[in-house]
Amino acid sequence: MLASQLLDLRGILHKQGVIFAYSGYVTERVLSGVGEALKQKLTIDDADTKTLRSVFAVFVEQMQNIIRYSAEKVEAPLPPAADERALKELRYGILTIGREGNEYVVCAGNLIERGDVERLHARLSRIREMSKEELRALYKEQLRADPEEGSKGAGLGFMEIARRASKPIEFDFTDLGDYTFFALKATI
Repeated sequence: MLASQLLDLRGILHKQGVIFAYSGYVTERVLSGVGEALKQKLTIDDADTKTLRSVFAVFVEQMQNIIRYSAEKVEAPLPPAADERALKELRYGILTIGREGNEYVVCAGNLIERGDVERLHARLSRIREMSKEELRALYKEQLRADPEEGSKGAGLGFMEIARRASKPIEFDFTDLGDYTFFALKATI
C-alpha cells in the first residue's frame, strides 16, 4: 500500500510538470538546504542566469512567507537561558516548482487567519494589475517607507515575486472554517 500511494503521488506530480515539491514545516535551514538543491537542478536543466536568479528569488520569497505567516505552526518552549534568536516556532506550508512548457512555475500554499483574507486579496489584486514600471516605482517607494502594521519583513515580498514573474501572479483562497488556505503561483 505504501509504495503504490507514493507512486501515485509521484505520478500526479510528474503529470503536472513538478520537478520539486516540499510539504512540511519550514525553517531558514530548510530554506537554505532546499535552495542549494534547487540551484543545482536549475543548473543541470541549463537554465539561463536570469531565469535561475528569478526562480530562486521567487522560491525564497515564497518560503519566507510560509516561515513568517503560516497560521499552521507549532511552538517550541525555550529554556530560560536560551538565545533569543533561537527557533521559537515551526510553520507549515507546501511549495512546488514545475515546468509549463518553457516556463518555470513556483506555487506555494499555507493556512492563514480567516480575517487576513480580505486585506491579502486586495493587496495581491492591486499588485497583479500593475505594470512592471508601476511595480518598480511601488517597490522603490516601499523600500523607503516603514513596514506595514503586522508585517514581519519590509513588505516587499509579493512585489518582488510579481516583478520577477513573466505573467501576472495568480492566487486563490479556500475557506476551511476557522482558517483559510492561501495559494500563490508565479510563472517565470
